[in-house]
Amino acid sequence: MYVCSIAGPSGVGKTTLVEGLVDRLADRGSVATVKHCEHGPDVEDDGTDTARHRAAGAATSVGIGDEQWIATGEARTLRGTLDDLAATHDYAVVEGFHDARLPTVTLGEAREAAATNGEHLLDAASADAVDLDALIDAILATEPYESLGSLVARVKRSGDADRSGAIATFTGRVRVRDSAEDAPTEHLAFEKYDGVADERMANVREDLLAREGVYEVALHHRTGVVRAGEDIVFVVILAGHRREAFAAVEDGINRLKEEVPLFKKEVTVDDEFWAHERP
Repeated sequence: MYVCSIAGPSGVGKTTLVEGLVDRLADRGSVATVKHCEHGPDVEDDGTDTARHRAAGAATSVGIGDEQWIATGEARTLRGTLDDLAATHDYAVVEGFHDARLPTVTLGEAREAAATNGEHLLDAASADAVDLDALIDAILATEPYESLGSLVARVKRSGDADRSGAIATFTGRVRVRDSAEDAPTEHLAFEKYDGVADERMANVREDLLAREGVYEVALHHRTGVVRAGEDIVFVVILAGHRREAFAAVEDGINRLKEEVPLFKKEVTVDDEFWAHERP
């Protein structure tokens, strides 16, 4: 799922830009929107921003206020919402989350501050100044947002799914600390050796696919800032039986960690360091 975040102060046309972008993207696939709501409006009222999102063509529109889904009051974070949407949508447009750490369009006075929180797609004084064609090209050039759910959904679409009796998965997460004596980890930051990392990941996938009884493989490692408690890496195997599935998952994560060039910076409450620079 490709994701674009729209950030900026009131009056610069964030919702107008979301409407225009959703209208264009809906011709390409299923679009979801996520809106930060300060006052918790009823998402079904005509004239609300979420209603405007749906009218523009969004298949799903979610409003979150103070980390609660405003339709029910249940606990809901932006990251958790995107994880769920990634399994069933091709695009997600996020509005009003200034610290989202996502590919971001920054409008008005928010340009300089918001650009530090994620991949900066473009900036403009207002929505009227944004070239939608150029923005869509920039979005499609980003790395898609993946979750465990989206990867499981992908392997289930395999042409060999009817021969499969097992799906095995591995999820690696950011550990807060190894022991009570360790300083708590705030976040990890991952950078990949462009080109080489993707090639090595593809090689691992092809080797696993060549195994007897393995029908589909999905691998994904997040880059950028990943906070404590969040997911980092996924391995998903579709196989005929559990034995082949479990073995391929274990080998897949081991080879990914050993062979794919990813550089990890750890930031704790006391220190920060690149893992490869420590003995």
